[in-house]
Amino acid sequence: MSHPTSTVPVLEVEGLRKTYNEGTDQANTAVADVSFEVAKGELVCIVGPSGAGKTTLLRCISGLASPSGGEVRFEGDRLTDVPAELGLVFQDYSRSLYPWMTNAKNVAIPLAARGVGRRERERRAEEVLESVGLAHVGKKYPWELSGGMQQRVAIARALSYRPELLLMDEPFASVDAQTRFDLEDLVLRVRNELGITVVVVTHDIDEAIYLSDRIVVLSKNPSVVREVVPVPLGRTRDQVRTRASEEFLGLRAHLLSLVMPSSAGALS
Repeated sequence: MSHPTSTVPVLEVEGLRKTYNEGTDQANTAVADVSFEVAKGELVCIVGPSGAGKTTLLRCISGLASPSGGEVRFEGDRLTDVPAELGLVFQDYSRSLYPWMTNAKNVAIPLAARGVGRRERERRAEEVLESVGLAHVGKKYPWELSGGMQQRVAIARALSYRPELLLMDEPFASVDAQTRFDLEDLVLRVRNELGITVVVVTHDIDEAIYLSDRIVVLSKNPSVVREVVPVPLGRTRDQVRTRASEEFLGLRAHLLSLVMPSSAGALS
C-alpha cells in the first residue's frame, strides 16, 4: 500500500547487515545491524571509529552494494539498485571528473545518460555551476581548477539532475581547512535553497555537528548504531560563532565519548 510522500521518509534503513565472503572461511561482517531514517529535507551525518564500515554502509544505502540482511527503502520502495533520483559525491574528485572534458560537459554527463537534449543539458549545466559559485568555469577543464573548485564541479554534477537524495562519502577530506569550511557552507546553502535531502559520511566530528540535523553514531566493526544524536543548532550556522557556542562544544564532547575508544586515539 503506498503512502503519501510527505509522510514517508526519503531513506529508511532497517536491520542492515553486510558480510563480505559470506559462507566462506574468509567471511567478514563489516556492518552487523544498522537502522535509521532520514526525513525529506534533512541533513544527516554518519560517524564512527576507524574501520566502522561507514563507506560500506553508504554503498549499501546507495544501491551500489547489496546488503547481506535487512533492507533499504527509498521513498517507501525497497532499494534494489541505484535510483535515478539519487546523487553521489565521493572523496576522490580528481578521479571522478574526466580531464579531457570541459567542466560543463562533466556536469552534464548524468543528463546525457538520462536522455536530456543537448540544449537543455547546456542550460542546466550552466545553471548548476552558477549555484555552486562556478559560473565562469564551464568552458575550462578540471585540471585548470584548484582541488576545492574541482569538488564543487563534482557536487554540481550530482545536483544537475535534481536528485531527491544526495549521498556524500568523505567529500571534503582531500582539501585544505579553509576550502573545507567553504564547501560545508556550500552544502548547507544548496540544501536550504533546493530542499534536497543529504546524507554525509565523515570522520570529522566537528564537521558532522556543523552540518547535521542529526548524527548517526556507529560502533566499532562490526557496526551497530550506538546512538542517533539530534543537533539543535538551527538552520542558520556560522563557522566561527556556531563552533564556539556552548551547544556545539557540548555535542562535541558527547560525540567524542561515543566514537573514541577509552584509551583515546585518532579517528580516520
